Amino acid sequence: MKVLVIGRSGQLARELRRCTWPDDMHLHAIGRPEIDVTNRNTLTVAIATIQPDIIINASAYNAVDRAESEGDSAFAVNQAGVRNLALEALHHGIPLIHVSTDYVFDGRSTRPWKEDDKPNPLSTYGRSKLAGEREIQTILPMHVILRTSWLFAAHGQNFVRTMLRLGAERDSLSIVDDQIGCPTAAADLADTISRIAGSLISERARFGVYHYAGAGAVSWFEFANRIFAESRDILPKSPSLRAITTAAFGAPAARPSYSVLDCRKIEHTFGIATKPWTSALEEVLREIRSETPDLPGSRGTGRP
Repeated sequence: MKVLVIGRSGQLARELRRCTWPDDMHLHAIGRPEIDVTNRNTLTVAIATIQPDIIINASAYNAVDRAESEGDSAFAVNQAGVRNLALEALHHGIPLIHVSTDYVFDGRSTRPWKEDDKPNPLSTYGRSKLAGEREIQTILPMHVILRTSWLFAAHGQNFVRTMLRLGAERDSLSIVDDQIGCPTAAADLADTISRIAGSLISERARFGVYHYAGAGAVSWFEFANRIFAESRDILPKSPSLRAITTAAFGAPAARPSYSVLDCRKIEHTFGIATKPWTSALEEVLREIRSETPDLPGSRGTGRP
């Protein structure tokens, strides 16, 4: 069985490349310039060459704030590009797993968001991702749309790495405390996708929209507190943290104040339970230590 992953360098694509796959499933991860989802011809060539049994879309325009001034680029990748993928998958009769976001919701719920709750994105990024979801739902019956939230890993651009960088540069940081969500390890999401892919190839009958996120709801401020509490041996000195409101932070893009995802459907359907983001954070920080041997507290470096 052949699995085509669209994307190579992003944090999710990298985790998909190194997670455990069944022996009979062979991964082919291709990114730019070989594949550009906005250019359907590149998809046609790649699919004809690899002849995959399933496609996983790990590519996206995900610069949330920049999307407010680059709306055409966001929609080109997240809507038109996804349409191209769905059309190619339909043409070849191949199921597609597509990763979407909690930002399709407006945050006004008082309970975790379910898959059939009405989306109402607040940002250009969120609207472009919802548009991509709808392209798939309109074109391709054989799909799994997997919404996730607050992705982090030991590599790539994410909140954990940003906090460690800023913490090393500054004595104090102001962190938003009125947005609540669920941090999700890219490695856990990749493992979830691999399990769904195997299930869909063996029995193509459980398509639809699913939620997967790390277990435990926190604010960005609480997330930052935990990052610095767990990384005292990484940073020479942890910064002091000040809780602020979203309005005070003043980001260009509006974000949902409450985007906790209800993940019971994916557990009921595929037997996939969510994992605590706190334990995943410990694993990510261990990897950062091991890959940066000069960090204070790193072991096995041979340094005095």
